Amino acid sequence: MRARYRRILRFAGWNLAVTWWYELFLPRIGLIKIAERTRSKRMRRIARSFHVLAADLGGLMIKVGQFMSSRLDVLPPEITAELAGLQDEVAPVSFAAIRRAVEAELGVTLEQAFVMVDETPVAAASLGQAHRARLSSRDAADTGLDNVIIKVQRPGIDEIIDVDLAALRKVGGWLSHVRLVSNRVDMPALVEEFAQTSLEEIDYLHEAVSSERFAAAFADDARVAVPIVVWERTTRRVLTMEDVTAIKITDVDGLRAAGIDPADVAPVFAEIMFDQMFTMGFFHADPHPGNIFVTPVLDGDGAPPWKLTFIDFGMMGEVPTSTRTGLRKMLIAAASRDGRGLVNAMNDVGVLLASAETTELERAMTTLFARFGGMGFAELREVDPREFRDFAIQFGDVVRSLPFQLPENFLLIIRAMSLTSGVSSALDPAFNLWDSVEPYAAQLLRDESGNLVQDVAKQAMATAGIVFRLPKRLDELITRFEDGTVAVANPGLEKRVARLERTARQTISALVFGALLIAGVLLRADDASLGTVLMVASVVPLLNALVPSRRGL
Repeated sequence: MRARYRRILRFAGWNLAVTWWYELFLPRIGLIKIAERTRSKRMRRIARSFHVLAADLGGLMIKVGQFMSSRLDVLPPEITAELAGLQDEVAPVSFAAIRRAVEAELGVTLEQAFVMVDETPVAAASLGQAHRARLSSRDAADTGLDNVIIKVQRPGIDEIIDVDLAALRKVGGWLSHVRLVSNRVDMPALVEEFAQTSLEEIDYLHEAVSSERFAAAFADDARVAVPIVVWERTTRRVLTMEDVTAIKITDVDGLRAAGIDPADVAPVFAEIMFDQMFTMGFFHADPHPGNIFVTPVLDGDGAPPWKLTFIDFGMMGEVPTSTRTGLRKMLIAAASRDGRGLVNAMNDVGVLLASAETTELERAMTTLFARFGGMGFAELREVDPREFRDFAIQFGDVVRSLPFQLPENFLLIIRAMSLTSGVSSALDPAFNLWDSVEPYAAQLLRDESGNLVQDVAKQAMATAGIVFRLPKRLDELITRFEDGTVAVANPGLEKRVARLERTARQTISALVFGALLIAGVLLRADDASLGTVLMVASVVPLLNALVPSRRGL
């Protein structure tokens, strides 16, 4: 473990020193052209070296690579592109080691817990591996299940994760002292966010709870299924759940053989993912093809003859209400090809710092929408690659020049959205993400309009309340002046107060008129009666504003 720790630090230290030499020192002595000329080659070399390191060490290093591949706001494209292909696949642990781990966790022999366990793993990853099994007759009678999947934490992974996190915290501390990095991202905070996500992923009790929470959210949705957790055979390091293996979502040939049109699956999958991220605020953050099955249904009772079965709930994301509101605005802006609206929504979410100058970003987004907005995957494949390269250079430079920051869980949202788009396009090359976004955004827009009507109505009521309370408060004030409670030697005070009262009445009446009129217009489309009543009622404060009272003239 000590050698592992030193190897990670040596890699980070050497590459940080090389980067400092080229990116900071050489420009200071007038040799910036050398740094610029060699930058792309150096970045690719660093990324390839890390790819080799991660594949060799496993543990959290593979997760770090996948994490870095999504940091488009911080890292250059040469690095993110190289690390995008890093797969979490490692050599499986021997079955003898798996047997010892399961028996130590469950407190019984493997034969007592299961009738059969397949020694060949279904999947082997850096943090754990899975095996098919059959429950004992007693457990089968209690749970109603027979075939299950046992997910077992790799032996010794706790210690590996502790070492990897210690190394990452050290590197994060180094980077926090580099102004070029610290001005753009809080590295220690980013490492801690990654650490929390990683520790939750190896806690199978946490995954089991997330699984049941996800199942409850979709309990009334016939399109979604979730495996049942066998709690009697589940601990922090061992997770036993229903075997729901079916057709892999991107197995186009398998879907067609089952009589399922892949093009029908794509929009349903996209809609379900949008529901999680933009409505529920609790979403599956790792929806890659291996974690989603299409399960044929014999008696759908009018529902589609298949359902989407989600597995592996170790990486889940939660979206705070404030962030969810901003994301909804982003979705609406994207659907309407509104570059400025998208940038404004990014500000609301907190992606851009308040000091950011967004004119160039607005221009880039507007140009991007004008050229590629609305295109499906098949259409985009026909576009000259040089156009994409030109736009990528322009957009990448703009992104890296702005003070971006990613709010909590935003990386998981980006990951989920990217995987959703990729899976949907694999199901149907002609799939157009806009087709799924636009009706969803239209509903969100209607919801936002409803919220606007409520806000206007509340403001109208609040203003009306001020109108009714103001005369009484002014009368009280005048009374206090008259009875000597407030001593002011000014014989013209009463006239001035009267004039103030008239001005306040007219101003507030005008505000109430505008609020009632706007509320009536907005409501009339959904509720003609109420809308008409509000519009007619707005005449009263209008007259009060236009016709001054004779009293006191």
